[in-house]
Amino acid sequence: MLFANQSWTSLEKVSRDTPFILPVAAIEQHGHHLPVGTDTMLLTEIIRRVEASLGDRVLIAPVQWLGNSHHHLDFGGTLSADPRNYLDLLRSLVQNVVMAGFRRIVVINGHGGNDVPAKQALFEMRQELRTRSDILLLMTTYWSLGSQPWEDFPGIHQRDMGHACEWETSMILALHPELVGDYQSAAPVDPGNAFRPGYRAWTTPDRSKPGHIGWPHLATREKGEHLLQCFSQDVTQWLERVIGWDGQSWDG
Repeated sequence: MLFANQSWTSLEKVSRDTPFILPVAAIEQHGHHLPVGTDTMLLTEIIRRVEASLGDRVLIAPVQWLGNSHHHLDFGGTLSADPRNYLDLLRSLVQNVVMAGFRRIVVINGHGGNDVPAKQALFEMRQELRTRSDILLLMTTYWSLGSQPWEDFPGIHQRDMGHACEWETSMILALHPELVGDYQSAAPVDPGNAFRPGYRAWTTPDRSKPGHIGWPHLATREKGEHLLQCFSQDVTQWLERVIGWDGQSWDG
């Protein structure tokens, strides 16, 4: 069920145990060959497929296009909220939903830079609502739910999401091929090891001169459709667990 299509009176009738989905994405540079709206376009499609599967068992807010993309600001085509402002924006959205009485609140993320602030926003909200044992605050990024798309499609080279990479380029080819530029001549940019398993802070120019990270030249429309199917199914199955939560337990 799409939140934006309802009247406020119809929303009053929705069970407060219905999972309330807040999809969050970004507008940012995606190399020389992909549109700056890539993250928002991809998450919008995944959410469309999830809504088609789950219908009125979930309530889905419009996709939030503004994300935390400061690491891309050295390139053009990036609109970004400061990380702390973005965290507060997410907290405000969650507070709105809590005030409306919903008890299962789920942030579904479609941009890597949103991961840390989204988790922190929910962590802070949980502390604020610490006396509530009936509330579920969840966050996931759509490509992190366990799919291994290469198992059913051996031609897929990458094993992780990059940026304007084989995965993203393939998915945009499947959805909006007319928006894809010359990806076939894009040279590979290896993500590197970067002091793993530790974490190194970075900006995109630290890692890539053209703005992409990965192997976009390997993209195909067929890979893109397979990836979209895998990720949409992952999100749908995960939300089934949210729907089935008993309202109290830790594991659900």
